[in-house]
Amino acid sequence: MESKMRRHFPDAFEREAVDRVRTSGLTIIQVADELGLHETVLRRWIRRFDPPETGPARRPITQAQGPSTADLAAENARLKRDLQKAEMERDILKKPRSPLCLHQWRTWLALRKGSR
Repeated sequence: MESKMRRHFPDAFEREAVDRVRTSGLTIIQVADELGLHETVLRRWIRRFDPPETGPARRPITQAQGPSTADLAAENARLKRDLQKAEMERDILKKPRSPLCLHQWRTWLALRKGSR
């Protein structure tokens, strides 16, 4: 199996390629194709000759901010009120209200206690 020779380019050529990417408006892939390079080689040169900026980030942070503590406390209080109301409504529906229901309720309880 034959091994390929690694190509070496002068620094001036590498810098010109990086400048071409910056100024031409072409994509890295297009410039790499023009110069007969693989795009990863050109990307490596760009990283080497274009150090990352030390100032503010290139892209603004677009992540939405979470709710404030006051909003969370208000939501928690509302949910507790809703839960208390739902539990109260459930308990009301469980209670027998008419004498017939009361009789059925007591019969059901007696049968249940007897089966244990």
